[in-house]
Amino acid sequence: MKRKDIINVAVIAHVDAGKSTLVDALLAQSGVFKENEVIVEQVMDSNDLERERGITIYSKNCAIEHKGTKINIVDTPGHADFSSEVERIMKTVDTVVLLVDSSEGPMPQTRVVLEKSLKQGLKPILFINKIDKKDERAEEVVDLSFDLFSELGATDEQLDFPIVYGIAREGIAMLDMEDERKDLSPLFDLLLEHVTPYPDRACEPLQMQVSTLGYDDYLGRLGTGRITRGTIKAGSTIKVSKRDGTVVNAKISKLYVNEGLTRTEKIEVYAGDIVTFSGIPHISIGETVCNIDNVEPMEMIEIEKPTLAMNFLVNDSPFVGRSGKLVTTRQIRARLHKELETNVGLEVSELEDTDGYRVKGRGELHLSILLEKMRREGYELSVSKPEVLMIEKDEKKYEPFEQVIISAPDMYVGSVIAQLNIRKGIMQSMNSENKFTRLEYLVPTRGLIGYRSEFINTTHGEGTMEKSFDSYKLFSGTIEDRRNGVFIAKEKGKTMAYSLFNLSERGRMIVEPATDVYPGMIVGLNSRSNDLTVNPCKNKHLTNTRSSGSDEAVKLLDPIRFTLEEALEFIASDELVEITPDAIRLRKKVLDEKDRKRYNKEFKMI
Repeated sequence: MKRKDIINVAVIAHVDAGKSTLVDALLAQSGVFKENEVIVEQVMDSNDLERERGITIYSKNCAIEHKGTKINIVDTPGHADFSSEVERIMKTVDTVVLLVDSSEGPMPQTRVVLEKSLKQGLKPILFINKIDKKDERAEEVVDLSFDLFSELGATDEQLDFPIVYGIAREGIAMLDMEDERKDLSPLFDLLLEHVTPYPDRACEPLQMQVSTLGYDDYLGRLGTGRITRGTIKAGSTIKVSKRDGTVVNAKISKLYVNEGLTRTEKIEVYAGDIVTFSGIPHISIGETVCNIDNVEPMEMIEIEKPTLAMNFLVNDSPFVGRSGKLVTTRQIRARLHKELETNVGLEVSELEDTDGYRVKGRGELHLSILLEKMRREGYELSVSKPEVLMIEKDEKKYEPFEQVIISAPDMYVGSVIAQLNIRKGIMQSMNSENKFTRLEYLVPTRGLIGYRSEFINTTHGEGTMEKSFDSYKLFSGTIEDRRNGVFIAKEKGKTMAYSLFNLSERGRMIVEPATDVYPGMIVGLNSRSNDLTVNPCKNKHLTNTRSSGSDEAVKLLDPIRFTLEEALEFIASDELVEITPDAIRLRKKVLDEKDRKRYNKEFKMI
């Protein structure tokens, strides 16, 4: 059977630029869906968390056909915490479609994903998306994108990139802003013109590098990658060049390729195609699958090191086991080890002095996604404040810095600048236009933990903040922690509206009336810097005497409701987030008040 021409394309962009929407449109216009089939938006974001949050967390493959050529499309994550996935994907594709918003222009993560594609020698296609926006400035964004290409060291060939204008949501692409707004045909045709199909190297010895891992309850660990040369057959014995330099024998059991959105089993797959295989339980990222008599390992893919760590502890609160059934050290260990099967950006080690594990990841979102998955699966655990990981070099301490781009109304910019300066931020640029100011900063990652909620309050919800990892720089000194103290429950019981109303004069509550609390649980935010132990369960003293105004209803402000990420950002170093399937609670590490005072004295002395 004649081998089809194959092109592999990755869609890359900053968060919320329209990657998954563009992939939806490409699938719809390629005839993948049947006439009577119900089409779900962001069909590639099949994970529940991806749908709820509106972001891509895991890179995924699909395949379409255009004019006899098979086009494998990879939808990639846009968030900085998952940038290591994007880097690995670059080794499996022939080109990338870089999406840039027609009004926002290049954002921090645009820089990250573009740099990775240019380093790989790929020649990107620039797609200026959302040209139907009222504030679109497509031509200016093209110039800004060209400047970014140049700044990142693009070659002359890479700087001569094709430009497509479009509206991904409506499935429209044009080579010129004045062209008819019809469909995505210009993009389809451009892909065939711009990219040379992968050469037919099926007769050469097998060589394939694993770029993505998966897991199936029936098949076990799955490896995915592009076949660089040769063919791979189901049931064949091969050799694997491991990360540590050893070479081992293994057997491929099943092979799968993408056809549309479905994974189709194949007996044999040829060079150029992206294949998923099972049968090798210990396969890992970057390892090379070769012929049994011809072992030529490819250059190992370096996995980015974690930048953040948290302690995952066994839940020891009085409410343990109320809603979660998986609460023991052994069960948490088994779940974390299962996660390590596919989540290569994660590192797990056992804590020596307590029941729990130190888990390192690429950022708050990376770790909070894992925690969210665990609580939905029935796990209960307590988690410590995220800690930034430093590195030592030449006897000096270095810490991660992030590039931050902020857009806020002019009236709030002074406050934002003051806040970032306190957090050791370094201003890079400042521009004002149409009563909005755009700030670019380099800020230590430590300084940004817990800042998002303060930023939203400062800008009254009108500001936007985007950030991505920049580099390691010299340690910038002490950064002031949270300024507000907290209200700590004194006894076990249900909260009363009467008590919460009186307490709300001195701060802001984070629990509602009739909420179960226990001693040491955090119930509110003090307006001052000290912690207060309070009794939120105290009710009004009842008498048989009525007084004027005694029957007036107590009106409470809505409590602060924390998402999991906000709770992790909020807590101080002596506090924990208790995570259960039905609740997220904040608490002190030491629940007993007397023990807590003793602990705080020792902690401050240290």
